[in-house]
Amino acid sequence: MENHVLNQLQNRKSIRHFTGERISEEDLSIIFQTAQRAPTSINGQQISLVYTRDKAKLTRIAKLCNEQAHIATADVFVGIVIDFNRTSAIVESVGKNHIIEQSAEGIMVGAIDAGIMLAQLQSAAEALGYGTTAIGAVRKESEAFIELFNLPQKTFLALGCTIGVPTEKAKNAPLKPRVALDTFVMQERYESEKVRQGALAYEEILKAFRDKTGSGSMPTYAEITSSYYADIYYRKTAKSLVAQGFAFKDE
Repeated sequence: MENHVLNQLQNRKSIRHFTGERISEEDLSIIFQTAQRAPTSINGQQISLVYTRDKAKLTRIAKLCNEQAHIATADVFVGIVIDFNRTSAIVESVGKNHIIEQSAEGIMVGAIDAGIMLAQLQSAAEALGYGTTAIGAVRKESEAFIELFNLPQKTFLALGCTIGVPTEKAKNAPLKPRVALDTFVMQERYESEKVRQGALAYEEILKAFRDKTGSGSMPTYAEITSSYYADIYYRKTAKSLVAQGFAFKDE
């Protein structure tokens, strides 16, 4: 028997081509209500969403995010915000100081919960037939987004997400392969050499996929990964976090 939830999740893909059609207010409300049900550490609910569908702002966001033109063609851009401003209000109401954002653990909690929120948001949007793409490039120009979305102290825009009506071509695009399952899932113990060999094998798998689908401009696994991970590509993230009241003290 077909399971619609599993089918949706197993066929998830990033969508960067939209028709320009508008998402109804009812559907957008359902997406946000569903996203809000995502789990958060200690039920702290330290994530907020800020969104825009203003075309001028979408164009500006596209430019801020490494000139990703597809952002400007989406109907909605959602910012996923680590929000210790909310939890500060309740902690201070009982006469205590809120300091978790000044620790690596606090930043980990916020980042993890932001990722969980992204998955819930995308799943909700895709269940209604919309396309999405996660946007990590918001961290390239954090200061600009702090101003754009009026973000107070103890908040930080962790990542964004586009939502729109996908074109037929985008919906029917082939799924990009992943590393071999046995190099992704390991029972009882992590097998470092198997993971490393799986990564090298995936380079050839992705090359074959590129050749088969005619997507010759797609970078290989080695090209895309080394272009980012052989460098610190967003060098202002720590500075922006500190300016917003975050720190890695762990004292």
